[in-house]
Amino acid sequence: MASETPTSNTWFGSTEKVGRLRGRVFKWTCLGATILTLFLMLVFLLYVANDALAPLSADPGWLATMGLTVVVPVMLLAGYYYRRDRSAGEVAYTALGLPIFVGLVAGGLWLLFRHIVTPQEWFLLVVSVLVAGGLVAVHSRLRHDAAVERLVVTVLVPLLAVVGVPTLVPSLRDLLSLSPVLPNALISLVLGFGLPIAAVVGLRVRAVRDVARDGAIAAGITVAGGLAGVVVGPLVGVHPTSWLVFAAPIVGGLVLYVERVVRNDQGVSGLAFPVVVAAGVFVGLTATQTLGFAGPDAWLDTQFLTNPTSTDPADAGIYPTLVGSVLIMIVIVLSAFPVGIGAAVYLEEYAQSQGRLGKVVELIQVNIANLAGVPSIVYGVLGLAIFINLIGMGRGTAVVAGFTVGLLILPIVIISTQEAIRAVPDSHRQASYAMGATRWQTVRNVVLPESLAGIFTGTILALGRAIGETAPLLMIGVSASVRVSPDSFLSRTGAMPRQILSWSTQITTEFRYGVLAAGVLTLLVVLLTMNTAAIVLRNRSQQTH
Repeated sequence: MASETPTSNTWFGSTEKVGRLRGRVFKWTCLGATILTLFLMLVFLLYVANDALAPLSADPGWLATMGLTVVVPVMLLAGYYYRRDRSAGEVAYTALGLPIFVGLVAGGLWLLFRHIVTPQEWFLLVVSVLVAGGLVAVHSRLRHDAAVERLVVTVLVPLLAVVGVPTLVPSLRDLLSLSPVLPNALISLVLGFGLPIAAVVGLRVRAVRDVARDGAIAAGITVAGGLAGVVVGPLVGVHPTSWLVFAAPIVGGLVLYVERVVRNDQGVSGLAFPVVVAAGVFVGLTATQTLGFAGPDAWLDTQFLTNPTSTDPADAGIYPTLVGSVLIMIVIVLSAFPVGIGAAVYLEEYAQSQGRLGKVVELIQVNIANLAGVPSIVYGVLGLAIFINLIGMGRGTAVVAGFTVGLLILPIVIISTQEAIRAVPDSHRQASYAMGATRWQTVRNVVLPESLAGIFTGTILALGRAIGETAPLLMIGVSASVRVSPDSFLSRTGAMPRQILSWSTQITTEFRYGVLAAGVLTLLVVLLTMNTAAIVLRNRSQQTH
């Protein structure tokens, strides 16, 4: 008699059913954790936004008017996109967010032009870079076989054009600054800022459409948008140079995006969304002002963004520390990321072939992993010991703060870049070597382009930690409250996290809730702007490769 095969029944049925049940429980548990995290973040943001903007402090008439002119049209149009044209909905929120994002980036440039570099200095820098680039391009055409010579020229010519040799050879920029006739601020910005942006826009449109006239039209629209500030700026109380700094990149970005939407012929109706929002806001504000309805008594307003801090909560602002945070982040980006990416490339692509240094490389890898978990206050002590006590840099300056926080995020940059490089299939490297490429050519043309998405992901994480750090800034002497904006990277500066910490210690309720919430919201906006830029670059690199 044949033996019976034992069944795999359990209290809950077969093993297969139990496996499916466990999978569903795991899936719903993960979903619940995700929803809980997003809900808690949303509650936090709403709580902070409510304290900073105080929307319920407005007159009921103001809320009703803005609801009818802005909220109702937006909801109707969004409902139409959701039901009838999903592609138009994607175009709608992109077309609305693009000018806001570019405007925030332009705000950072405006701060640099106002406090760090004059329009004339920027114009001379652009001319020097263009001359150096032209010389390098001509040399590469004439001596394309001389690899070592071309590398030397590529490095030395830009350095001589921009920096020169201190006390020995003046740079081209210094020689041009001796000219008896230099353009004024507006003309310098038009030539050194507006026209380069228009040229990039025009060349891009010409490349995708293969029609020179379309590129010229796109460049002309960009220039016209910037020069409109000469006429429109005084009418709305905006200086023409400030208008140009904001308008040129915003108009250029919109031209490129509108051209792409029209060329693809998908979701074109979504371009009406930002127009409806802008028109609704204009009509609503005009109506409320005419009818005498008072808006919300918000802490986060123009005065808060343009004033220094004060002992009076009504007059307190964040402008000097906002400038300081921008300078610190520039130092971090220019110092930490090239070093971190270069170290990761060496460890992954070159150190593997150094047989005798294997133990040293392994020790370096372990130390990098350990440094990623070191408390931030330790890096503050390190910055105090090295940059201030040993080297003698000024206490509390933007460059010292940038270097110190840069050391803090350096292990994160290295580790994330290493992971991105490891994700590149080894078969791609072997194919490049099979085509006769050198190791450097393989790294430059294969490994780095394919790992850019992962590198930008690490950049997002590193920037998010860098901008919110406070402990290292305390150790290197960054001021708690600053009333004067820094005018160079070597000036004493403040930082938004340090200023927010100072406000949190105030006894006054208005400081601890209203002013503090406005500062937190400003810090979040700056952080999200930088993260958005990294995400856009990451997505572009993913689409390219």
